[in-house]
Amino acid sequence: MKIIVILNDIRSSENVGSIFRTADAAGISKIILAGYTPAPIDRFGRENRGLAKAALGAEKFVEWEKVETLREAIKNMKNFSDFKIIAIEQDKKAIDYKEIRIDKTKNAALVFGNEVDGLSKEDLKLCDLIAQIPMYGKKESINVAVSAGIVLYSLISNGINN
Repeated sequence: MKIIVILNDIRSSENVGSIFRTADAAGISKIILAGYTPAPIDRFGRENRGLAKAALGAEKFVEWEKVETLREAIKNMKNFSDFKIIAIEQDKKAIDYKEIRIDKTKNAALVFGNEVDGLSKEDLKLCDLIAQIPMYGKKESINVAVSAGIVLYSLISNGINN
């Protein structure tokens, strides 16, 4: 089983770098960078220093791909492999992230959205499942890099890893 992380329209290079570092630690297969999410190398071939600083070299070990849109990323995965696409987002239809169950014969893609707006309703329709991290304080969300760490380690602690 492979676990892939899809980052859609993430603004912060530092958040992306932190997610690369966590993905490496968790043994994640690949990160797909959709929309305007920054990549380790920009379109001119220059290193993204903010991302590299937060990633501490993990961007060199975790395979990554840059795509124009989330729709393109999900369509590619559904065309070529058996993936369960899981959005991590606050939503009325969402289950608690601790309840995520994945058949070990399938692959999984975890989709994380923009730090402020999250994933749109249209984006959520592309996904097979929506899972959320419960919020107990006054804020309705947590940092996207922290969210990725919580969900990835929950999955691998339940024996779901590549």
